[in-house]
Amino acid sequence: MTNKYAIIVAGGSGSRMQSAIPKQFLHLGDKPILVHTIEKFLQIPHIQIVLALPADALEYWEKVGSIFFDDLSQIRTVEGGKTRFQSVKNALFSIEQNAGLVAVHDGVRPFVSSAIIQKSFEVAAQKKSAVVCVDSKDSVRLLDGNDNKSVDRKNVKLIQTPQTFDLELLKKAYQVDDNELFTDDASVVEHFGQKIFLIDGDYKNIKITSPEDMEIGGIFLKNSK
Repeated sequence: MTNKYAIIVAGGSGSRMQSAIPKQFLHLGDKPILVHTIEKFLQIPHIQIVLALPADALEYWEKVGSIFFDDLSQIRTVEGGKTRFQSVKNALFSIEQNAGLVAVHDGVRPFVSSAIIQKSFEVAAQKKSAVVCVDSKDSVRLLDGNDNKSVDRKNVKLIQTPQTFDLELLKKAYQVDDNELFTDDASVVEHFGQKIFLIDGDYKNIKITSPEDMEIGGIFLKNSK
């Protein structure tokens, strides 16, 4: 049986939410956003979760986790870094095994489906990578110095998470220093020289970072019930 891991990155603050509580702990319905997210991954049999949190949120998580989960044995925490790259790296190298698959997911994407998570593992097992994306609904322009030009949106994909990889490959890719060009895990793996495979995502798989996102999330949650 292939070892499956999920690194859930939950290092955000509440600044854009205008909240004193970090956004991942804000309630969406009757649960914190982060709890909704973790529950989706726990639907995958035998998965192990590594939760990357800011140092000052680790104790708070222990209280939250004990309220919403009867068994925390599948959820391990690590201290995140100053950047997303460093948080993923800390979580990644806390995994002792080198063989297996690992999905990296934003803690504030609570509407990812278990079907997409499972599909990402299946594709990554064959192709070494599986990065979730959707088509752009909007027109796109590319900035070029002081100028800009139109881009055919059929050639543009909007990248989401999870981004799932062969565990050994991702560890090798992350043996570099942080770089401002590393906006996600796919960019790190691409820098290492590995081809990235895309799979279809879902427009509901939004990243909740603003009050407007909370409103949309509330509608999604209501409709799901």
